[in-house]
Amino acid sequence: MPTISPISLVRNGECDGAPPTLDDLRAAARRAFDHALRLVDERARSDGDLSFRELERELRQVVFGVGRALVVLFLALREQHVISQREAGRFEWFGRTFRPAPPIARNLTTLFGVVRYWRTYMREVAPFKRRGFYPLDLSLGLTRDRFSWNVLVQAARLATELSYATAREVLGELVPNAPSTEVIEQTMLGLGAHAEAWFELQPAPEDDGEVLVIEIDGKCVPTATDRELLRRRRKRAHRPKSGSPRHRGREKRARHPKQPRRKKGDKAKNGKMVTMVVMYTLRRNGRRLEGPVNRRHYASFGPKRHGFAVARREANKRGFTPENRRLVQVLTDGDNDYADLAAAYFPEAMHTVDCYHVFEKLWEAGGSFLKEGSAELKAWVDEQKAALFRDDVESVLAEMQRRWDAIAPTGPGNKGRRQRLHDARRYLEKRVDKIRYGTLRRRDLVISTGIVEGAIKHIIAHRCDHGGMRWIKERAQAVVQLRCIQINGDWEAFERFVHDRIRAGARLSRTPLRLQAANPEELPDAA
Repeated sequence: MPTISPISLVRNGECDGAPPTLDDLRAAARRAFDHALRLVDERARSDGDLSFRELERELRQVVFGVGRALVVLFLALREQHVISQREAGRFEWFGRTFRPAPPIARNLTTLFGVVRYWRTYMREVAPFKRRGFYPLDLSLGLTRDRFSWNVLVQAARLATELSYATAREVLGELVPNAPSTEVIEQTMLGLGAHAEAWFELQPAPEDDGEVLVIEIDGKCVPTATDRELLRRRRKRAHRPKSGSPRHRGREKRARHPKQPRRKKGDKAKNGKMVTMVVMYTLRRNGRRLEGPVNRRHYASFGPKRHGFAVARREANKRGFTPENRRLVQVLTDGDNDYADLAAAYFPEAMHTVDCYHVFEKLWEAGGSFLKEGSAELKAWVDEQKAALFRDDVESVLAEMQRRWDAIAPTGPGNKGRRQRLHDARRYLEKRVDKIRYGTLRRRDLVISTGIVEGAIKHIIAHRCDHGGMRWIKERAQAVVQLRCIQINGDWEAFERFVHDRIRAGARLSRTPLRLQAANPEELPDAA
């Protein structure tokens, strides 16, 4: 067998021709390690202008070379161990017989760079002759993605915080070979396909509080229109580049028809609603409720009903069932759909409307008869707030009715002012039992949805709502759910859960493990 040069093993992790012997691989690993020791010794004894900055960068590349040599040696040792366990060169599995084929070389991108290793293919013999498998890949959980699991998962973790292009750029500063943006996106879709199962199978947190608080709100994410999707998916015409970028830009703009001028307030977002659920508990400490304790986030582009169904499931896990009568508080922004769903899924809960949404209605009402921005308007709103914090909602409604009666039915702008004041009064009138803020304060309960508002901004808006972004709901679903898992502090446990799940399925079916997915999962229904 030919001798393998240390250059191919240490620098590139590749060996051409026949598989190297174990002695060759051990010798290459020793040479790589000796090279690292010599580098340190030579730089330490250097009399010239030595910079730790340059040494650290040079040593990093050498350490990567040592890592590649050791990975190749490990894979060769493991291959020998796995194949030696096959009896008489044959393997029986559920009535199917396999025989080993000659070893096949493969390149694998690891955290240390690209390595080349050989593994035996077990080919099925007659009468079936279906697809075979690689025993080494199945025993180690190696994927068909040509990237190691850790490289893909690190890229996906960065992509939960950054755009795909930026995640690739950042990872490229940390590892020798970073995946492309397409590979990163497909990895996100592959991981996202297991997110719903992860949320469903998670056990209840330990050492929970006595009061469960559920905050639910929504956020519109910009999505691509049918016209934009058609342009994105159609076959691109080949146009050779010519001239400078600014002239190519002019040519591109000339090829596309001009868009109609937008109306005032129209941002052409084509937003699709994602529902955010934040759940936590409050723990009693004397007369006070302290928290939040065991805060968990969940987001989905599924129907609003699905978000409430998930909240009900998690509440039951935590022991807050309708039967045990433990205190549950649901907070929303006053949306009618949320009110109906809260009554359906949490009939035992205390439903509260966020106080700041109610205060906005007070400002709208006061603006119908007082000058906007005036001290009189602020004083009137403060007076109504004080009444709400005394649980005196009736006096607020009476004051608004009195102001409405004082506005003449006719006159310049009177119709609009009367309508705004009427709408604000109707809003409060329908939610009297949900805005008893004085009672809530005395019980030290929650009166605003600040936590879920912050979660929407941090989890959804910071990643999915930037200029020029046009998502497809099913693809954005994977991003927002993986961000929730990351924010919950469960990333390490989640990626281990996905790895073990895929690996178990691959071993059972004798098919190669694959993490990437070209197509997203369907959105959850309204179960």
